[in-house]
Amino acid sequence: MGSITRSFANNITTSGVLLPASLVNNSIANVTSYNASLITGNMVLISSQTASNSASISFTTGINSTYKEYQFYFIDIHPRTNSMEFQFNMSTDSGSNYNVTKTSTAFLAYANEANTDAALIYDTSKDLAQSTGFQTISAGGVGGEADESLAGSMSLFNPSSTTYVKHFISTSQFYMSADYTHNAYVAGYGNTTSAVNAVRFQMSSGNFDGTILLYGIVWLV
Repeated sequence: MGSITRSFANNITTSGVLLPASLVNNSIANVTSYNASLITGNMVLISSQTASNSASISFTTGINSTYKEYQFYFIDIHPRTNSMEFQFNMSTDSGSNYNVTKTSTAFLAYANEANTDAALIYDTSKDLAQSTGFQTISAGGVGGEADESLAGSMSLFNPSSTTYVKHFISTSQFYMSADYTHNAYVAGYGNTTSAVNAVRFQMSSGNFDGTILLYGIVWLV
């Protein structure tokens, strides 16, 4: 017991603080709860919306100063019209207008089922340069046949900041018409120091089906 006590004492500073080296996977047993102020890291589901032949999905609540990062997940986004692009825009007035000025980049990799065509390209037609229009996420047309859809995610960072622009990063995988797989990466920033408090998703034309989940990300800080 004496050796255990001495070993433990060696991991305490003169002010009584435990050194980091004393805390390992097996150093604390049978913990049933943590202090409420301890941040352990988590993804918190804020809301989920499902489109059924809908023109758009808008998140007008839940985006605020609670989290420094928000993530949207796209599940089986299926356009009712063939070869339509999946898009988004941001709002600073709770959804009255979706017209935040954006600058962005877009690149994608694609290949067809026949393995006769494949490429990795920067898509200048999908990037924006100080535009208030909707930003394309898919960087290409999503197929509208029964088994075709898009899946992916998008991160929006610190939307409630009144100091910095609003960065976003998205990645999507979709089944394009003519039997192509597309993996698209789109990133940029909303060039506003106003708080962003709403986000809308839609196709470039027509309605769509699918589910979008909104999560708040708890950072370990």
